[in-house]
Amino acid sequence: MLPPLTSYEELRAAFRWNVPARYNIAQDACDRWADVEPDRTALLHVLPSGDVEEWSYGRLKRSSCQLANALKSLGVASQDRVALLLPQAPETAVSHLAIYRLGAIAVPLAALFGPEALRYRLENAGAKVVITNQAGLEKLSALREQLPFLEHVLCVDGAGDGALEFWGLLERGSDQFEGCATSPDDPALMIYTSGTTGQPKGALLAHRVLLGHLPGIQMAHEMLPQAGDLFWTPADWAWAGGLLNALLLVEVRGACFNCAY
Repeated sequence: MLPPLTSYEELRAAFRWNVPARYNIAQDACDRWADVEPDRTALLHVLPSGDVEEWSYGRLKRSSCQLANALKSLGVASQDRVALLLPQAPETAVSHLAIYRLGAIAVPLAALFGPEALRYRLENAGAKVVITNQAGLEKLSALREQLPFLEHVLCVDGAGDGALEFWGLLERGSDQFEGCATSPDDPALMIYTSGTTGQPKGALLAHRVLLGHLPGIQMAHEMLPQAGDLFWTPADWAWAGGLLNALLLVEVRGACFNCAY
């Protein structure tokens, strides 16, 4: 993080990369707050009814540890690819954190993708698990036979059509999980390019990518957070802008993220 200096010249002169020998996105974006301020608000989830559901850092940690244990019970191991086909929602944040805890690799997929776009990315990534909702499940139903690596689909809207129930599986897992001792250079995330020239390419990003994004976001947002700050973005969390420049970085800084289902 940038030091609390008052001018660009001072910041530039004092700046040094500080990359620890061990680094995991889940521990930095969630546990560093959950372990000292478990009731600190992390997410405000605006439901379709207009009601607001509050998620604390402690709740995020417990739920993501439960999901990490559930995924491990399904055979997900270090560097296995787990795809997320979800909108902005608490389940998306929980899933990212759980995947990083396992030392697995998150593959975010945009909800707007059609079946062929999904098939190509899932096949290219060799995704072992997909976490999705009912809309995503309908797109995936015709693709399962074309995806030899895909072993499990978890649906946040309930079981059915070959999918396991996300919340039922999560609730059976322990909320204690000893995370993988990843290095900053271990892979964490695969984000696909837009495919404007040829097929999309999967960009494999290490855990340290979050540290690399942090100074620029701090500078662009007046050294966020300030007291009472809320952060919202229209960018899909499947894109680097929505995920790395918003959701995960806001959590690293201990601010509150506002998301709508």
